[in-house]
Amino acid sequence: MNTVIIGTQWGDEGKGKIIDFLAEDSDCIIRFQGGSNAGHTVVVDTQAHIFHLLPSGILHKGKICVIGNGVVVDPEILFKEIEAFKDKGYNINSRLKISSLSHIIFPYHKIMDVLREKRRIRRIGTTGRGIGPCYADKINRCGIRVIDLINPDVFSRKLKDNLKEKNEIFRKVYGFGGFSFNSIYKTYLDYGKAIKPYIIDVSRFLNEAIKKKKSLLFEGAQGTFLDIDFGTYPYVTSSTTTAGGAASGCGIAPTSIDKIIGVAKSYTTRVGEGPFPTELSKKFSEFMRKKGNEFGATTGRPRRCGWFDAVMVSTAASVNRVSELAITKLDVLGGLKKIKICIAYKYKGKMFRNYPYDDLDVLEKGRLIWQEYPSWQEDISTITEYRKLPKNTKVYIKAIQDLLRIKIFMISLGSQRNQTVRI
Repeated sequence: MNTVIIGTQWGDEGKGKIIDFLAEDSDCIIRFQGGSNAGHTVVVDTQAHIFHLLPSGILHKGKICVIGNGVVVDPEILFKEIEAFKDKGYNINSRLKISSLSHIIFPYHKIMDVLREKRRIRRIGTTGRGIGPCYADKINRCGIRVIDLINPDVFSRKLKDNLKEKNEIFRKVYGFGGFSFNSIYKTYLDYGKAIKPYIIDVSRFLNEAIKKKKSLLFEGAQGTFLDIDFGTYPYVTSSTTTAGGAASGCGIAPTSIDKIIGVAKSYTTRVGEGPFPTELSKKFSEFMRKKGNEFGATTGRPRRCGWFDAVMVSTAASVNRVSELAITKLDVLGGLKKIKICIAYKYKGKMFRNYPYDDLDVLEKGRLIWQEYPSWQEDISTITEYRKLPKNTKVYIKAIQDLLRIKIFMISLGSQRNQTVRI
């Protein structure tokens, strides 16, 4: 069974935990898009493991973990992460595979990211990790790939071409001094030597695995509404975060994918700028942020909080053709007086039950149509069987399932592995 895990909101849905749970029954876990701007947190025996580039399946002994060509790799962050997990006792060397076609993030990408953001009239909320500028170089056909780092002549030529153009832009547009060829060249040649043992033809490797009936788990980063096409553009990331990205991001056919699982938080959060229809008041958002520990795994940035938005999750389910849904952080909603779900937007007399990609004014100015539900006062974090959940918890789960018309097969009641209940 080859399965793709997709976030159905703006990321931070708790995909890392669901991926970790399903990785136990998989042979290979593949990261297919994004960069070190994304983070997955997995808690094992009270110890939190934070992932930026490594697939979170690395926590499971014997599992092969792959970084696909759709990922942009920051070598500095990659090797810090590798060393951190080696220090924790995890065997990385024989289990990590990196696509030769992945593009590399350089210092000039990060600086460009920051300088460009400062110049914007309406800021996007970039992490400043160089993700967007690196993907831009990829599309502009001037990017430098993993395979280039191990060929000194090719790397030298490509780096010189990049710096010739970019240093002029830095100086003339941004008043920034630019970058030294020698410094970057030497540092990244060393990265090339270090990364060489991990490099493979990922497409060939995975297609051979598929022929052998291996079970593959494709690990999405961010969420559907940060997708470069289907997100709240321009407040999005620079890669394809939807299920279609799994095929192009590692070189397999779409027909090789058997199942697409969506992950949604039981409420909604968002990091950075952009429209957020169900966002709570500042005071209540701060309360929920503390209650749910809503701070970015990668950047530590506080997340904006809001009620569950059935309009967006339903649209995400359609775009990704989600067959099953996992709901996370249900425990956080306990103790509230009431819980709300947005079921439609209304703007200028028109009702919207599908996400209005073509009119962001609806998201920013529209009136929301709500359904309200009573909360539960019991602590559900230690419950291990669905039948033992409080009545109001089951009512809320069923309401989401009925609104989306998708089976909820799993719920998460806390950050620990054992705080997961199959339905």
